[in-house]
Order: sequence, then structure tokens, then C-alpha cells
Amino acid sequence: MARFVYRMQSVLNIKQQTESQTRMEFALAQSELNKQLDILDEYVTRKEQYIKEAERLRNEESLKLQEILDNQYATAQMDVMIRQQSMIVKQYEERVDKVRIKLTRNIQERKMQETLRDRAFAEFLEEEKQAEAKENDQRSSFTYAQRQKEDN
Repeated sequence: MARFVYRMQSVLNIKQQTESQTRMEFALAQSELNKQLDILDEYVTRKEQYIKEAERLRNEESLKLQEILDNQYATAQMDVMIRQQSMIVKQYEERVDKVRIKLTRNIQERKMQETLRDRAFAEFLEEEKQAEAKENDQRSSFTYAQRQKEDN
């Protein structure tokens, strides 16, 4: 039996490498997004702590005006930081989406090449089967012809 050689194997290899690189790029982008989301969560948690502290300061017997003002300033600053971090998170989400689209396209291209390879292999098997059947027919014909000669 002859050996199957897919003539576009180099293209398939390149598609596989490209997909692998894009997967790594996607993992990196997702990791960076997760870091930015963690920072945003930290800011939100810190703001919640400031709000709780503000409530505590307002409920004390003696009001400490400077601490209340500092707390209000800190809460306002956290609002600004949360807004800025939200914009940063949005940018990272867009990057992740772009890489996800690129990865999806690379996967589709690789699968298309694999489908073409599978079809080529199926055709190869069919050709081999036909060649084997033809060879068997020739052997049978030859054997039959030999027996006919021997019988005569």
C-alpha cells in the first residue's frame, strides 16, 4: 500500500501554529483583563469601606468634622478612580473580544484544512481500494487463464 501524503500539509501546519499563537495571545489578554477587573473590584470594596466609615463617623456622639470631610474626599476620589478603571476594563474587554474573533477565525481555518485533508485521505483510500480490486481482478484473470491452459 502506498503512503498517504497530503500536499497541503505545510499550510495545515502553519494554521495550527497560528492558532496556537493566537490561543496564547488570548490567554494573555484574558489574564490582563482579569487583573484589571481585580483592581476595579478592589476600588469598589475600598469605596464601600469608606461609606461604612462615613456612617460610623456620623453616628458617633462627638462629630469629627475633619475626619468626615476627609472621608467624603476619599469617597469622591474612589468614584473618580472607579470611573477611570471602568474605562480601562472596557478597553481590555475590547482587546479580548478582538483576539477572540481572531482565534475563532483561526480555528475555522484550521478545521477547514483538516476537513480538506480528511477528504483527500478518503479519496486516497478509495483509489487504493480500486487499485487493489483491479490487481485482484488481474490476478484472478491470470490464474483463470493459467488453469485454462493447463486443462487444454
